[in-house]
Amino acid sequence: MNPPEIRETAVAGSRTATISGQKLRYAMLGPESARRVLLAFNGIGASLETAVPFADAFQDTRILTFDVPGVGGSPAPSLPYRMTWVARLAARLLDRLDIAQVDVFGVSWGGALAQQFVHDFPERGRGLTLAATSAGFVMVPGNPKVLARLATPKRYTMPDYMLSIGPSLYGGRLREDDTVIRRHAAAMKPNSQRGYLYQLLAGVGWTSWLWLPRIRVPVLVMMGDDDPIVPLVNGRMLVSRLSDARLEVMNCGHLFILTDPEGTARRIEEFLTEAAGRPAAA
Repeated sequence: MNPPEIRETAVAGSRTATISGQKLRYAMLGPESARRVLLAFNGIGASLETAVPFADAFQDTRILTFDVPGVGGSPAPSLPYRMTWVARLAARLLDRLDIAQVDVFGVSWGGALAQQFVHDFPERGRGLTLAATSAGFVMVPGNPKVLARLATPKRYTMPDYMLSIGPSLYGGRLREDDTVIRRHAAAMKPNSQRGYLYQLLAGVGWTSWLWLPRIRVPVLVMMGDDDPIVPLVNGRMLVSRLSDARLEVMNCGHLFILTDPEGTARRIEEFLTEAAGRPAAA
């Protein structure tokens, strides 16, 4: 296997690696003295810059995250892809960084990818946290008007558009205070139309419903109680199919990892510490 092409980028704390012919921009965030690494899969269209406030809230966890191909600093591939392909890229990135095992986190679209990764590489994951996500096409859909706005990347290419639709799109605390959405919009990197389309296509027909019971790592499912995109019932559906899972309901909408990064990080670290002391499910 040829060594990866890795070079520093202009974004502080990030690098670019060429893996299996695909360039990936990644970053290792959080305290360097941390005892664990959390592999974090971001939401659709979101570059790794948007994860920085969330990563900064962790006390004893390093956050490894990367731009999905077509997002931020990772160029779009020539052809559409499936979740399984991105999961393999993540595993190969771990190989290149000499990381044997990680805890896994995924939010929204990235929650599907987190499920896929733990399913495809069960030996690599220790604990799994799913935030504001679902089991795929079996999900109970959110507000149709809100979902229509997700079909376009305009909120990532036009900050003013994000500010105008953010409160109704994401719900929760953003309905009263747009401070977080302003920071989120400022941190975003423009995405290509093709890259966003490929992310949408990767989710078409995807579901974890049939194989969720085969996931044996402990799972924390976190859902907002006012989420217009992924209603709370989807979290209950996930927990009902998993062998070792619990549900945590957050007093917010879809973006509680940004409106309450400290509280979210604390809950995740408590869960991971507890999960590390438990034997794996048979």
